[in-house]
Amino acid sequence: MSIDKNTVTKIARLARIKVTEDEKEVLSRELGSILKMIEELDRVNTDGVEPMTSVVQMQLFEREDVITDGEIQEKILSNAPEATAGFFVVPKVVE
Repeated sequence: MSIDKNTVTKIARLARIKVTEDEKEVLSRELGSILKMIEELDRVNTDGVEPMTSVVQMQLFEREDVITDGEIQEKILSNAPEATAGFFVVPKVVE
């Protein structure tokens, strides 16, 4: 897939990047080569390949998901400048 100057202009506008006319030609070639590489990767047969989280085989440490430090609502709210009914009070920012 080739990228023309008009597409580069549109991408630059969407990304809010200032691109000169000279840069558009270079960027169109670079983006085109990136898309060719992606198309090549798309043709690779990955049937039966398990997804990886790392290139090194390792088992992540897992712990039981339990509450270890609860029931301290008053202690936490004691640091708040203002609290009402067990919640932090914050200034209104939207009209």
